[in-house]
Amino acid sequence: MSASTPRRVIAQHAAIRDDIGDLTTRRPLPGPGLDQLDPFLFLNHHGPQVYPTNNRGLPFGPHPHRGFETVTFILEGSLAHADSADHQSVIRAGGVQWMTAGSGIVHAEISPPEFLRDGGPLEILQLWINLPASLKMSEPRYVGLQRESIPAISLNGGGELCLIAGEHGASTGPIETLTDVFMSTLSFPAGASHRLTAPSGRQVFLYVVDGEVTVGGAPVKSRHLIELDRDGDGVEIEATTDARLLFGHADAIGEPVVSHGPFVMNTREEIVEAIDDYQAGRFGGLAQ
Repeated sequence: MSASTPRRVIAQHAAIRDDIGDLTTRRPLPGPGLDQLDPFLFLNHHGPQVYPTNNRGLPFGPHPHRGFETVTFILEGSLAHADSADHQSVIRAGGVQWMTAGSGIVHAEISPPEFLRDGGPLEILQLWINLPASLKMSEPRYVGLQRESIPAISLNGGGELCLIAGEHGASTGPIETLTDVFMSTLSFPAGASHRLTAPSGRQVFLYVVDGEVTVGGAPVKSRHLIELDRDGDGVEIEATTDARLLFGHADAIGEPVVSHGPFVMNTREEIVEAIDDYQAGRFGGLAQ
């Protein structure tokens, strides 16, 4: 495939409003026109909103996962993580959490005490990435990165790429993924443009957090997941206004997906087994 072949926009999927208590939440995936974007399964966009003083914070107390990975982008505010594999952290604005649920983990994602006391702005994205059958029962792991641990790369046409996983030029992201996922966040000032590499055949994940941009010359909408073809080997982005985007790509897995709440496996029998293992305490515990 020629290096001059850009990806084409084939669909735009709106993030549908689905608040969780007082947490403003929008979800473009899954949505009415798209069940998954193999291997990308799910994206929640929480906020942006401003919490008052003495607030209740995030509602995500202890809950289980098995069979996939969660990637959490803290755009504004802060997030406290604890899990049954004894990982604990507080990640601040600009940071990222990458958790491999694998064979099973219980974790909590809540607001730290100072945020509960003081309040402030909050905006968080959480992306679920599937694992192939051969890796679904991997040992659980967690990496929490602050903003200063993520390479910020200036782009030729203006803007910045924060490299979380994979390679960009001479830089390598700090997360070593199990399935060779490339993942980054992008920020563009109005008028900036850049052509990003996206190898032919890989599934691109492109979400417009805010702002107005064109992709391959086509105008796309804020708070939309942009579905691209797999034929080209690059993604051309031009910013009409200041904009922020989530950009990644990965190989499609091409296996059956059976999900039930926090479990994503290949068969219904494996879902039943996951529920049984969790209820029997085999994921470990986490204090309420």
